[in-house]
Amino acid sequence: MKYIWLLLGMTFMGCAWQPKEANEEAVQVSVLRGPSAIAFAQWMQEKPRLEGKEIRVKILDSPEQIQAQLIQHKTDIAVLPMITAANLYNKGVHYSLLGCPIWGTLYLVGRDSISSPVYLFGAGTTPDILTRYYLQPQGHYTYNYTFATPREILSALSSAKVHTAVLSEPFLSVALHRDTTLQILADLNRPNGLNVPQTAILCRQEMLPLQAVLDSLLHRTCQYANEFPMQTIRILENRKVFGREMLTPESLRRCRIQYIPARENPEDIRRFLLLIRDFDSRALDSRLPDAHFIAQPL
Repeated sequence: MKYIWLLLGMTFMGCAWQPKEANEEAVQVSVLRGPSAIAFAQWMQEKPRLEGKEIRVKILDSPEQIQAQLIQHKTDIAVLPMITAANLYNKGVHYSLLGCPIWGTLYLVGRDSISSPVYLFGAGTTPDILTRYYLQPQGHYTYNYTFATPREILSALSSAKVHTAVLSEPFLSVALHRDTTLQILADLNRPNGLNVPQTAILCRQEMLPLQAVLDSLLHRTCQYANEFPMQTIRILENRKVFGREMLTPESLRRCRIQYIPARENPEDIRRFLLLIRDFDSRALDSRLPDAHFIAQPL
């Protein structure tokens, strides 16, 4: 009988939440290189603990890499574009939406006024849709998707091959520093007064009992980036997340870093996803995620 109880005990222990990575004592966090990484600088430096386990941040270079980690259940927490998070959920990758740390980093940049063609990257992504949504009432503009990355657009702007383009931080700050004739022509982050939850923080559903602790830790790391911009920049440069002099305190301010739990602000999330779906149904496969997408307190 004692062996039966031992076996049952081991079974229940195995069902408890554990990070599924080689090192079982760490909570794995996958963050996309870019504005999202700025919000997690404090975690990179201080490595907080969750239920006795160290939180470790891994910086990845593309949403596709983070998608693979989520599909294969190789990460406990992931930070990626909201549209991507919604699509993954609709396809059965059921991580829960904890909250949003980044509320818009997209700007139109040029030399005098907005002119065609407007250069973008990533057809059907957030920058593309918000740009077209913003410009549609203002007249007829054409769009060029020749460049695959913001770095390529930055180079073309610097060489004056491009006159109007969409950039986010930190590429916006680099562009303005390199060429003082460039200026911000439009802020794309408040369409019709809507707050844009550009980035999503997802977590394993097994972690939801720790939601209050996670919310507190996430609030703290986002607040750190706002209160200590120079320290944040040094952390990111020292860890080679960004190159030297790519970031400035103004860059951080333009990222609109603020952690808001999704359950406290579901309406902005719903309105943003509705805007995306109604303007370009292909971006969300014509449907919104159901109510279980947003993490609820247990």
